[in-house]
Amino acid sequence: MTTRAPFRSDIVGSFLRPETVHQARRDVESGLISASDLTEIEDQAITELVEQQRAAGLNVVTDGEFRRGFWHIDFLEHLNGIEGYVPESGYNQQFKGKAAPSYNIRVNDHISFNPDHPFLAHYQFLHQLVADDDSVIAKATIPAPTMIIRQEILANDGSSNLDNIYPDVHDFYRDLAKTYQAAIRAFYSLGCRYLQLDDTNWAFLADASKRQALADKGIDADEIAHICANVLNESLQDKPDDLYVTTHVCRGNHASSWLFSGGYEPIAAALFSTNFDGFFLEYDNERAGDFSPLRHWNNQKSRVVLGLVTSKFAELEDSDKIKARLQEATAYIPLENLCLSPQCGFASTCEGNKLANGDQWKKIGLINQIAQEVWGDA
Repeated sequence: MTTRAPFRSDIVGSFLRPETVHQARRDVESGLISASDLTEIEDQAITELVEQQRAAGLNVVTDGEFRRGFWHIDFLEHLNGIEGYVPESGYNQQFKGKAAPSYNIRVNDHISFNPDHPFLAHYQFLHQLVADDDSVIAKATIPAPTMIIRQEILANDGSSNLDNIYPDVHDFYRDLAKTYQAAIRAFYSLGCRYLQLDDTNWAFLADASKRQALADKGIDADEIAHICANVLNESLQDKPDDLYVTTHVCRGNHASSWLFSGGYEPIAAALFSTNFDGFFLEYDNERAGDFSPLRHWNNQKSRVVLGLVTSKFAELEDSDKIKARLQEATAYIPLENLCLSPQCGFASTCEGNKLANGDQWKKIGLINQIAQEVWGDA
């Protein structure tokens, strides 16, 4: 390819599931079809989605996260030393809108990467759909290791057994980094050259109410931000030069509702100290604050992808206003280091956001149009 990831017009990852996938999931739960039947239906839906992404003019394709119930839990619960469970008090974060399903993860043993992780086969299927097409690249999306830190240390529901499993918390951080080093190698060995680590932990640490709640528990949010940056950098330590790894900082996305509010200032220095090739940042409304935290960006080889187009609602943004905001951001980052995307995926959980299938493609079309007018390249 003549261009590099992240692209001028890019995507976060998830798309609205077609009704065939929703029905198949219901049929599996009812015992009407088998898990292998569901896989075949998902395969067909993903194949059609890849063609839709190609037809939309994207340089990057994903599997839409069609095989997942949650953007993060499905991956995390298949790591060694992690289990999924049903919390008695519900999901441990309260969305500003519809509540998330009551399911979460916790550490139950020493953590390591599972070489038989199902997401590897999921990526293989996606990769083979575009392996012969030099005009597109298949992006894998997985949750960042910091999501496990958030669950076990910052927002646990009282069920954590981390202190007994890891009497020295630094061993926990070490194993997290090693686990993700192994995950990165595993995806790379399958041909993956574009990997994204999705992360709501940074937004948690930027939210004033969460920072106060941490302080009340004797936890220094700034110290945790530093720890998170170190874990991420250790995870990326042996990343191959021809593998692009980005991160998406999310404020929560379930059925068009959200979790966290606040600008990036409290965490910007730590966030931009991480060695990612790209940073997907949500900037679709006033909850994101202004662009001034971008002054902490200092890696000239990386790109910042501004999520100026919302994935939560169908109303189409004004292209002139989006272009004006891109220009505003150049006060801190050169235009050549900026890109554009939706602020998040269209369906971070299987339910999806409150817009129609056609609406998400109109959003993609708008982003493509603006990218062509602003940069003239991919």
